[in-house]
Amino acid sequence: MRKAGALCAVLWMLAWITGVVWWIAGDAAGLERDMRRAAPSPVTGLPESEYAGVCRMTADYLTGRADAFQYRYTAEDGTERVCFQEHEAVHMADVRKLIALDQKVCLACAAAALLLTVLALRKPGNRAGFGRGIRRGMAGAGILILGLLLWAAVDFDGLFVTFHRTAFDNEGWLLDPRTDLLIRLMPTGFFIALGIRGLLMTLVAPAALTVAAWALTREKGNRNEVRGSLPQTGRRAEGKGNDPDPGAGNQL
Repeated sequence: MRKAGALCAVLWMLAWITGVVWWIAGDAAGLERDMRRAAPSPVTGLPESEYAGVCRMTADYLTGRADAFQYRYTAEDGTERVCFQEHEAVHMADVRKLIALDQKVCLACAAAALLLTVLALRKPGNRAGFGRGIRRGMAGAGILILGLLLWAAVDFDGLFVTFHRTAFDNEGWLLDPRTDLLIRLMPTGFFIALGIRGLLMTLVAPAALTVAAWALTREKGNRNEVRGSLPQTGRRAEGKGNDPDPGAGNQL
């Protein structure tokens, strides 16, 4: 049961983390808030009034609710402006594929973790070992997450580049801020803000798993206490029932 608990903890963590990524990608309001802070209008050249529209289009595209990554608006002089060039749209198509994969991983891990949890908890005797396994799995996942956090704190650019070289099989993510609006809207500070928001949301999972593991192991301890007290009570009852009445001899 410990191995099953450890595997279940890892699956739940993966399901939650990928779910957080999926949520953030489709959260237009959150994207807009972080983008305004990290990439203000004087730097990007995009009018303040168009940030909401760009972020809504981006969120819809990444989560499959829109078919094309492009945004147009009418400038003050009456001309129509097209925001993104073809190579920027191609890169975002690659990002969209990652989000689609992320969604599949989230659903698969959640389904597997739920099935494993139900099977493991069908027998009350399995619960303590399952709970201890959850703690072990969380410890392993925690070490990995802590390592990534330390890497991000020491060299965020290095982590960012490594992720992109691993996730993409082309160099379409290498954009020029002088000519490409996409990189001006999404600088390093934007991704740091997304990372912090994602980390805070991710902390919900280990907190919930910790409570679950404690409850399972605590339940086992309570049952042992009850079982340990029952034989003693029974012996006392039996002894009292078999002892002769001390006053019986005096009555004869």
